[in-house]
Amino acid sequence: MKVLVSWSSGKDSAWMLHKLKQDPAIEIGGLLTTMNEAFDRVAMHAVRRTLLEAQARAAGVPLRTIPLPWPCTNEEYEARMRAAVSQAVDEGFTHVAFGDLFLEDVRNYRERLFDGTGIDPLFPIWGEDTAQLARRFIADGFEARIVCVDTTQLDASFAGRIFDTQLLDDFPTAIDPCGERGEFHTFVHGGPIFSHPILITPGEIVRREQRFTYCDLLPR
Repeated sequence: MKVLVSWSSGKDSAWMLHKLKQDPAIEIGGLLTTMNEAFDRVAMHAVRRTLLEAQARAAGVPLRTIPLPWPCTNEEYEARMRAAVSQAVDEGFTHVAFGDLFLEDVRNYRERLFDGTGIDPLFPIWGEDTAQLARRFIADGFEARIVCVDTTQLDASFAGRIFDTQLLDDFPTAIDPCGERGEFHTFVHGGPIFSHPILITPGEIVRREQRFTYCDLLPR
């Protein structure tokens, strides 16, 4: 199995890569990230390209990106994804791995999207208990920081916080510990999948679209 890893720069992607690296039957051939081409940042997470590239180097896995317009329709997203998948098939990839945990509609959408493409979707961490996963992620030495908060679900003050056990204890009970419903997004800057940590400095806190609060991480 030659696998392309859907890579958001966040903790679920990192945990998935950690798990895939432990399977000798899997060849990890690349990280695949969608980018907001207007700002040259990771889609949704708004992480700078320089930090994304630093992750790929530290993980020892080649990075490939899909530029998306802003705003981006679902039709345009699917067209660009299909083009990337077609190229991956030509390069011998057999699967694309996703870090989805329990949202059935998201999984079903991905399965429909990849049907007939020649590449099968994988869900290596599907069904894992998110409360246990979040604490094991921390216990296993991963380091991450919240880079985006959906303020319709979680208070803006959580933007920029370190993903640690204190954070988990501070989350309101309605918040999924892994942010599976989009409550928050993270950037992983240390852990067992990396040869060295990615050095970062928290920067400006900004609000966009009257809904999302971002912590702009800077390389150092």
